[in-house]
Amino acid sequence: MDYENHKRLESYIRKVNLRDLLKELKAPNIDIAIEEVQHFTEKEAEKRDQIVLGYFGEAGVKRIVSLMVHHLLSPPKLGDDAKILDVGAGSGFFTVKIDEELRPQAPRNAFYAMDITPAMLKVLTRKTGKIVPFLGIAENVPGSIRQAQKYLRVPSKYDAVISTLTLHHCLDTAKVFEGIRDVLEKNGKAVIVDLCEHSFEEFKKEMGDAHLGFNPSLVRKLAEKFFSHVYVEKIPGICCECSGKSAELFVMALRN
Repeated sequence: MDYENHKRLESYIRKVNLRDLLKELKAPNIDIAIEEVQHFTEKEAEKRDQIVLGYFGEAGVKRIVSLMVHHLLSPPKLGDDAKILDVGAGSGFFTVKIDEELRPQAPRNAFYAMDITPAMLKVLTRKTGKIVPFLGIAENVPGSIRQAQKYLRVPSKYDAVISTLTLHHCLDTAKVFEGIRDVLEKNGKAVIVDLCEHSFEEFKKEMGDAHLGFNPSLVRKLAEKFFSHVYVEKIPGICCECSGKSAELFVMALRN
């Protein structure tokens, strides 16, 4: 554990009232957001990595990470000192793995991780001191950054934004796309992996989901309102397995 990084996060979290922060960020539904935080704090924070591993297995996780890195390194290629933001990073399960796979080709990149659950960010800081965590919501990425800048050195703009399995937790997906667009540098890119549309209502209770996945064609049309280049495809051979049920995944690559 990087104790200095963990201490900084603890000090920062103590200064932030979560409900007040959500009000400042105009969260779509503050009570639901607080319930989400409680859900992940009480049910998943300390076990999140093993839970995600259980969804996909080692081979599935490696494929997701490699696919995201592939899109990050596709033209226009990231510089070796890129600033990269993970929106909805959770415990940093994917953040750390993507950082590690990218680092040989981009050794001076700087990773930042945003999530609304303090307990998740605490788990992240126990793994690495290379990633800067801060509190925020995916529906208001620019506002989250501005609030974090009151306490931390966090960039306003990023060369790339990534997000893995966060979109289906967000009430207002259009705001997520809008916010990601607004914090990207010129020629910046975003890579999102999430669930395809499914019919498992129980996922809302078991996994804290707001949406039962997304139809790839419809989510592409929504993203095209905010990005000039949108690529979406299902990820063959990988599913999210939970409670004996299986949901497919898609990947989106977005550019201004």
